[in-house]
Amino acid sequence: MAKPIFRTLSSKPHTFAMLRFLSCGLAALALAVAPVVDALASTRIKDIVSVEGVRDNMLVGYGLVVGLNGTGDTLTNIPFTEQSLVGMLERLGVNVRGEQLRTKDVAAVMVTATLPPFAGQGTRIDATVAALGDAKSLQGGTLLVTPLLGADSEVYAVAQGQVAIGGFTASGEASTVTKGVPTGGRIADGAIVEREVAFNLGEMQEVRLSLHNPDFTTARRIAQAINGSIGSQVARATDPANVKVSVQGTKRTDIVNLITDIEQLAIEPDQVAKVVIDEKSGVIVMGDKVRISTVAISQGNLTVKITETPQVSQPQPFSQGGTTQVVPRTQVTVDEDSGHKTAILPSGVSLQQLVSALNRLGVGPRDIISILQSIKAAGALQADLEVI
Repeated sequence: MAKPIFRTLSSKPHTFAMLRFLSCGLAALALAVAPVVDALASTRIKDIVSVEGVRDNMLVGYGLVVGLNGTGDTLTNIPFTEQSLVGMLERLGVNVRGEQLRTKDVAAVMVTATLPPFAGQGTRIDATVAALGDAKSLQGGTLLVTPLLGADSEVYAVAQGQVAIGGFTASGEASTVTKGVPTGGRIADGAIVEREVAFNLGEMQEVRLSLHNPDFTTARRIAQAINGSIGSQVARATDPANVKVSVQGTKRTDIVNLITDIEQLAIEPDQVAKVVIDEKSGVIVMGDKVRISTVAISQGNLTVKITETPQVSQPQPFSQGGTTQVVPRTQVTVDEDSGHKTAILPSGVSLQQLVSALNRLGVGPRDIISILQSIKAAGALQADLEVI
């Protein structure tokens, strides 16, 4: 009779040492893996909030693109292009007022740019150009000096340069081929900042963090993480979208270092249970907090198939007055999808269980949308249903 394994191990003391070594190794591995798992589930505060005052500013301007190879605006159809061209030439000392201009190498465009925070004078930023008239393409064009205005109608940047487009148009006598959008382009580093946005970060007595996705729980966790890191109650969540941090309470004079330390803190953001449906494209997005109460789902279709198989009837040989006739034959088949199944989802099922159950039924995205709407109407979907 074989000896019990525990008795066999007891006869070898070195085996216990090996087991202790393995157990210690597994414990160390668990301790090493735990922070990694927590880190994967956490998100930096930097990625879910924005600092008040540290923001972009939108700029817009109106200008002319010249040098187009006959693909510009038709001046007889677009009066503002002609007026802008005449005004520009007059400022350069060329008097063409009263003359009829026939050029098609000029296009009126709208120029847009984004002024980043703390951008100093002389900083270059990208500019985007879009045709305003009936120009066919901006390929090969050059934007002339265009002031870019902010919301306060002040000039913050000036744009000029060669326009790079992401499409093209080729035409012949009978056909035209267009790829992409040739009436829109971009000028890399095409705008120079002329005015800075006044904002003194160093004089702030309070830093307000604005959440990208407002949530009470997430705001509270951010405040707790900041207080735990600094060691005093300097942060408080005033509402679901804002967390205020008192700079004086931190006893720090360098606010840049303070914001940097706060941004690197990691928390686990919370989210509401929501299902977003795009009926136009059939896209369904469900969060991991979505839960379903006990519900039965059945999916099946009624299919009626009609098949026409006409037959030809020939007369008997040597028959008198016989003619060939086409005899209709119709076969009607009704399929009630007898193989359809009914799935019962128990209370509190997760997103993965819901999707697995629907996939087992062979349900497509369009049918899933109808099923989710029906589950919501029945009161069994414990989540917000948003249709866009």
